[in-house]
Amino acid sequence: MEITRTKDEILIRVDANTDLTGLQRILDYVKFREIASKSKATQEQIDELAKEAKSSSCEKNKSRFIK
Repeated sequence: MEITRTKDEILIRVDANTDLTGLQRILDYVKFREIASKSKATQEQIDELAKEAKSSSCEKNKSRFIK
């Protein structure tokens, strides 16, 4: 693995045989951290959004779990 920092970005080179699924999960987390670092949302707003998303998801999938 090779990591190079330029003025505008960080480049990461990995062997072509690297597991893409695991690598994608890592990159998704890095992207999340990048976006979150720019957020101006309060923890209370984040908690409320998470609560709404969970409630919505549960309602949409209720039929799959309750027989």
